[in-house]
Amino acid sequence: MMALSPKQIERYKRHILLKEMGGQGQQKLLETKVLIVGAGGLGSPIILYLAAAGIGTIGICDDDMVALSNLQRQILYTTDHIGRSKAQTARSHIRQLNPELTVHLHQERIDSKNAHKIIENYDIIVEGVDNFDTRFTLNKACLEQQKTFISAAVGRFEGQIATFKPWQKSPTGEALPCYRCFVPDAPPRDEQINCEEEGILGAITGVVGSLAAMEVLKEAANLGASLAGRLLIYDGLEATTRLITLKSDPACTDCKACSPLKKHE
Repeated sequence: MMALSPKQIERYKRHILLKEMGGQGQQKLLETKVLIVGAGGLGSPIILYLAAAGIGTIGICDDDMVALSNLQRQILYTTDHIGRSKAQTARSHIRQLNPELTVHLHQERIDSKNAHKIIENYDIIVEGVDNFDTRFTLNKACLEQQKTFISAAVGRFEGQIATFKPWQKSPTGEALPCYRCFVPDAPPRDEQINCEEEGILGAITGVVGSLAAMEVLKEAANLGASLAGRLLIYDGLEATTRLITLKSDPACTDCKACSPLKKHE
């Protein structure tokens, strides 16, 4: 583990002052490689806070272009960026914010053919996408490679975050769930929340994206209690949060095949 440089000590001073983090915790962040899937409303605060915090290697997976309708909530972009690549624009922003970081771009959609290759060089995968197929694909790939998978979602005035590490056990010794244990199948199309059709309050993506970034930093630096096995729900209108325990499904088609804990159940 390399010592922090004088510039790094100054940049990350407020982290280092935290007794729970210190210099060693900051070094862990600098050594961690995080893939962010989706550079939109949720991805924007995730990217900004992880870059500011000093996550040493950041991957950005997004093949979309900036549109005028994005600017109400996707705070990485400005009017001048309309029509430009989100991934390339995000990389430029990171370089201005924290030029010592390594940034990799994956300007393609995650699918079963490329997921394993894309995630293989990262430690933590965090997603803020708007479709279940991508989440299911990431879940299976993360299971098979034992990558920590953090999922964030929003709709209208609320959002939710969960961490998935089903190859581990909970503090009480129970098997932890994967994403498919939580959502076995995609809801019917008419039951899915679509911000393009139903709208969304822009600030909710900032709140939930920041919470997701917090969970990434906790996992990277081994801080506090992991959200694995629990779902955090935030209601913006009521200004409330709830924690729900998620149960492992012994019959889950994804983690039953991949998790060593479930192969012997």
